[in-house]
Amino acid sequence: MTFNIAHGRGLSLYQGFHTSRGIIKNLDRIAEIIRRFEPDVIALQEVDECSHWNKHINLLDYLQKATGYPFAEHGVHNKRSGRKQLSYGNAFLSKHPIVNYEVVAFGEKKLGEKGYMEIGVDFGGIQIDFINIHLDFRSKRVRMQQIEKLLAKIERRHYESAEHLPPIICGDFNTGSRVFSDAVRQFVIRAAEHYHYAYFPKNGRTFPAHFPSRGLDFILLAKPYQETNTEIVRSFASDHLPAIIHFELPVGEYVNGRAAAKGR
Repeated sequence: MTFNIAHGRGLSLYQGFHTSRGIIKNLDRIAEIIRRFEPDVIALQEVDECSHWNKHINLLDYLQKATGYPFAEHGVHNKRSGRKQLSYGNAFLSKHPIVNYEVVAFGEKKLGEKGYMEIGVDFGGIQIDFINIHLDFRSKRVRMQQIEKLLAKIERRHYESAEHLPPIICGDFNTGSRVFSDAVRQFVIRAAEHYHYAYFPKNGRTFPAHFPSRGLDFILLAKPYQETNTEIVRSFASDHLPAIIHFELPVGEYVNGRAAAKGR
């Protein structure tokens, strides 16, 4: 599952309008969605560790306790100290052990900085890597600069560990897949030299939640993974709708001499 939880503000325009009770109520809505679908791995965006605008509630800690997921990692890429403290970024919840992680901020802004987070998850002896990304919403030029950093990582990864499975990439791309020259399509095209990615959902709209008209949230899957089903969950827990992909690694595929895994 990939889900931009919008700092726990629900459908409102600004999280600072809420009391602590209001933030918790929205977090409970998010937790209910997670418990209903029980994905193996959940990539979250706009997750606060300690920020003034949502009453310094650790959103990931609350969601982990509310859902019972045994493993979690927080990738903070926006930090600001002082009276109006900010500390937020991407995060993962997982049913399976997280064996490593890396956090990359695209810049050094104190407000609105984006970035990505990579984790390795141990599925019974097979490591599957996930990259959780959040791109700039204002500028196509900036989004393209940001995916250049991700493409460089993909290229290095391919040459350094070509025998490993390609990472599953997901998150809030802040652009539609139909815009040929923007981030999603360009990433798929440019990455094809190393991995053959496809994006999901193909035609789904995830934003805004109350009247979905744009597809901003995607999961990118490369061969040998095979998508079996993708769904968008209608809900009002955030201004984004969560997307869930069911995938498999076909029988007969092996990684480091071990048999394949299935997951969602």
